[in-house]
Amino acid sequence: MANKITSFSTKRTLNFRGKLFGMERPLVMGILNCTPDSFYDGGKFEHIDKAMEHVKNLLDEGADILDIGGMSSRPGAQLISAEEERKRVLPLIKAILKDYPDTLISIDTIRADVAKAAVDEGALMVNDISAGRMDKKMFETVAGLHVPYVMMHMQGLPADMQANPQYDDIVSELLDFFNQRNSIAQKAGINDIIIDPGFGFGKTLEHNFTLLRHLELFSMLEYPVLVGMSRKSMIYKLLNCSPDEALNATTGLNTIALMKGAAILRVHDVKEAKEAIQIVEQLIKA
Repeated sequence: MANKITSFSTKRTLNFRGKLFGMERPLVMGILNCTPDSFYDGGKFEHIDKAMEHVKNLLDEGADILDIGGMSSRPGAQLISAEEERKRVLPLIKAILKDYPDTLISIDTIRADVAKAAVDEGALMVNDISAGRMDKKMFETVAGLHVPYVMMHMQGLPADMQANPQYDDIVSELLDFFNQRNSIAQKAGINDIIIDPGFGFGKTLEHNFTLLRHLELFSMLEYPVLVGMSRKSMIYKLLNCSPDEALNATTGLNTIALMKGAAILRVHDVKEAKEAIQIVEQLIKA
């Protein structure tokens, strides 16, 4: 690890449909999957009462953004219909904003129509694991919605992405990927872009740690970098443990990511992520 701690973000604000949100310090995005088959929390929050209990916990612990997903993207996951995805996420978004009207909600989807429906219901960010490659209408839709857009790198599809991922130079290939996709997104009219290297999405254990080792290079693109490593296989396969036992290591990796310039942490466990931010901020001040 380099001796110099990378600054958190090169972009100081995000525009959530007219609501400016400061990026002077890292943000925490709390994960809420209302799915039966997500790798860690699948089935826990399918019912809206259980989901709302979890929403309260995430917000009480200090989540800046809630990321709502209605379709699992775990390795081997199959696509569900857009209708089913909407049925899972839209009532939950409505319920959250009824009880917590100031909440910043992100919709985790690869579909432009689901993104639009969620934003129409009150979501203020789109998080797309496909970077617009699985729905040709995504960029123009997000541009028209005037919300921040998270574009993630993924090699392959969730159903096959971990079959045999290969790269000649993963860091340079991802930098090229984001340069190309960002150019297209900007031409479509998207103003607020966040990039996500996609830990665990079409990457081996070595690929994931190579990306983390060189994460500061992605700050050269001058977009906020989102990191999502929470309880993933790059942890539990390395340590020969279960996702349930991977919180301590997740916090360790998040701390490294913060020191290398991560601007947003996408996590299952908000309290521990906020503590990591506080520690790194104090280290920067020292």
